[in-house]
Amino acid sequence: MEENFEVDGLVTLQERMVNLINQLQMPLIEVSMVIGNHIKQLMKSLDEHISNTGAFFPVKVTSPWPLSNESNTISNTKMDLEKIISIVDDDRMDILATLIRVTLIETDMALDDGILALRMWEQLARSQLSSATSPGQLFSPIILPEEW
Repeated sequence: MEENFEVDGLVTLQERMVNLINQLQMPLIEVSMVIGNHIKQLMKSLDEHISNTGAFFPVKVTSPWPLSNESNTISNTKMDLEKIISIVDDDRMDILATLIRVTLIETDMALDDGILALRMWEQLARSQLSSATSPGQLFSPIILPEEW
């Protein structure tokens, strides 16, 4: 029964994120920043748990997943990080961050399950970021695979 509850929580998180990101046509950079921030916060809690208990978690939980499209393309385009950050829509990012946080709490998702759910998103975003050759591509909506 508990396993069904965990799966339901993961499905709920996935559905809500897909729906919101599609509805708001969220840019790649904004989704990436929100996911990265949540993983960072969750990993801080997980690291604290590991320190206190000596528990072990697999690498797929504790580290970013490898990219499947290991791009060797070197971009000569200079991207001004300060300008990029000044352009992002903080309100839209706050909405996604709140949705993730509320869903993790509402579904009572285990810490490692929450991290794993977000690692999948992180890999997708990193893959698309690695292919970006201009700042404009960072602000194009993230492309979600059909099966998501």
